[in-house]
Amino acid sequence: MGFLESLLWLTLNVYHEARSEPEIGQLAVAHVTLNRAMEDRKSVADVVLAPYQFSWTFQKDSYVPLEMNPLGESLRVALKAMTTPDFTDGSTFYHHVRVDPHWAAHKIFTGQYGVHKFYRRPESPLSVSVF
Repeated sequence: MGFLESLLWLTLNVYHEARSEPEIGQLAVAHVTLNRAMEDRKSVADVVLAPYQFSWTFQKDSYVPLEMNPLGESLRVALKAMTTPDFTDGSTFYHHVRVDPHWAAHKIFTGQYGVHKFYRRPESPLSVSVF
């Protein structure tokens, strides 16, 4: 997959998952998507379109963004995420603060950005040790 296709799918994921978030929350969602792609050795499109991974991909009749200003912001954030280091400690999961998914108990909490809590697998190769 090429850079532009990755940028497109990352932009769509940021738009549909976090467009109302502050930039830090949008960037964190983008880094989760990129971290999954690296960890699973898949394309960004494969990660975004994997069944039941991102709610917008199975709840929408159309993936076409309707709000142009948030779309432009999502594009800017996606590009920034693709060109800056991950600050989420290798996070590959997140959920809204109002829900308490069963899987969170088996993950390592890495932080909250906006209205989402972020996690990584305990054995994640993307996490960085400070020891």
